[in-house]
Amino acid sequence: MRKKINIKKLEQALFEMHVYGFTLIEKVLEKKQISLIKNCLIKHSKNIGTEQNFLGTAKHVSNLITLDENFLELIDNNHVMPILEKILGEDLILGSLNGRIVRPQDGFQELHSDINQNLLNNDSPVMCNTIWMIDDFYPSNGSTRIVPGSHKSGLSGPPKNFEVKHIYQVNAEAGSVLIFNGQCWHGGGNNTTNKNRHGIFGHYRKDGLIFQVDPHDGFPKEWFTNLTNRHKNLLRMNNGVGSPHSADSHLKLSFSRNHAKF
Repeated sequence: MRKKINIKKLEQALFEMHVYGFTLIEKVLEKKQISLIKNCLIKHSKNIGTEQNFLGTAKHVSNLITLDENFLELIDNNHVMPILEKILGEDLILGSLNGRIVRPQDGFQELHSDINQNLLNNDSPVMCNTIWMIDDFYPSNGSTRIVPGSHKSGLSGPPKNFEVKHIYQVNAEAGSVLIFNGQCWHGGGNNTTNKNRHGIFGHYRKDGLIFQVDPHDGFPKEWFTNLTNRHKNLLRMNNGVGSPHSADSHLKLSFSRNHAKF
């Protein structure tokens, strides 16, 4: 059984989430896991053309959970989930699991929040993001930049003509995970090396919200028997596969008035 995050580390992580809006958990994945996940991401990215990512360019591989069962091990990790549950509640859902491959000379991603202005909530955010580092992340290969404390600004991004002087840029080994409040201003750096940088984004939302990308859309039914009860809860698959739900992307159902879109 995988080790759970200890109480002291959990308390430290939650305090950092409160003060800074993010926390970095190191050495979550072992080398074998990293290699397996990276090979899976590269394999499935070969059939994906260059796509414009939100406020920046990178190769974007959507809905990983439908592409390979090996990605399932990321969505309920014992080092990460206790932090997310304390912030979003135990009935949270996986909004999406997407891959992002930043190639040499890919440009800066502008600083932004993952939550629209009308859904910002300083007391209880509606979503959090996790960045799984499948390669070492450091400034020269375009690691994530994030503005400490910006989750409490009440703004979904820097105001026009405002100079953002205090930015944290990730410097961590592969296998680490950055967890951050979706209200934090953040963006990818530009990759000035000669190698691609691989990362996976696990996007979690409070129950009652729609998916960012619906995992029912293309999920192989034969994988259902291998899902844990926790997987089924996170993916809203307690009643099986094949009943698509509303999502920000690739909508198959009209929005319910009880579902917030962002």
